[in-house]
Amino acid sequence: MISVNPLQAVLWTFRRSERDVVNLYNSLSPVMQLATGGNMLNFGYWNGARNPVAAQCNLCSLVGNIAELSSSKRMIDIGSGLGAPAMYWKETHDCGIVCVNINHRQLLFATKSFGSHDGISFVNATCTALPFSDQSADRVVALESAQHFKPLERFIAESRRVLKADGILAMALPVMKQNDGHLKAAVKLGILSFTWSSEHYGLEYVKSVIERGGFTIKDVRHVGHQVYEPLAEYYAENRQALRKNILKEYSSFIEGVLYKSLLKMKDASEKGIIDYVIIKAS
Repeated sequence: MISVNPLQAVLWTFRRSERDVVNLYNSLSPVMQLATGGNMLNFGYWNGARNPVAAQCNLCSLVGNIAELSSSKRMIDIGSGLGAPAMYWKETHDCGIVCVNINHRQLLFATKSFGSHDGISFVNATCTALPFSDQSADRVVALESAQHFKPLERFIAESRRVLKADGILAMALPVMKQNDGHLKAAVKLGILSFTWSSEHYGLEYVKSVIERGGFTIKDVRHVGHQVYEPLAEYYAENRQALRKNILKEYSSFIEGVLYKSLLKMKDASEKGIIDYVIIKAS
């Protein structure tokens, strides 16, 4: 049984330092694995998908196509999680991939799972100080990780530094539809203020940071209605079986909070409070 101290979880959520995010993922990412039966940690793109793994692969495929990975020689996957997206991209696009993750435990899991896979390497580093030379990559991808990056400006600056002149930056992340203040956003988000442990960036803010960092935004895909709502509906429809799996490792309290959070996520998406976007910049 995995024990999660509620007070610690609250502190992780409100402080949101790099160490807090690492601790949160180490404690709670197995929930996603238990619920999906796979090692991807994203919400998924549910356009036609009938289960979480198919939806997660859909999201990887969509991001890969938007980032034009078919013509990439060397991409950097920032916030690479357990390495499953990189494996998917390697198999579908055959580009060289460097997985960057500040979470050492996740990197160890990835290396043990995939071994010394040809064309994929793993680096333990922070997104705000990438250990790569200038213009050494043609793609930088952040799949459902940039919502944790702060200062976001520093990540954008590092991405611009390591990208070649014709390189592409692609980010997939949850955002607030409006740039509300912290108090107003908390009221709108309800329980998500405590369980959505990211910076709650507004879309216009994210776009402005990218543009001020020297990039030109080429595409913004709004896919929130194909992310949040079908995910919540899938969980509600299959809750009995999913709950049984989750209770093997977690308390009923954790599962209950997860369920209520998903319902609130669906509600916030339907009301236009939150969105999920994929941004392409060059």
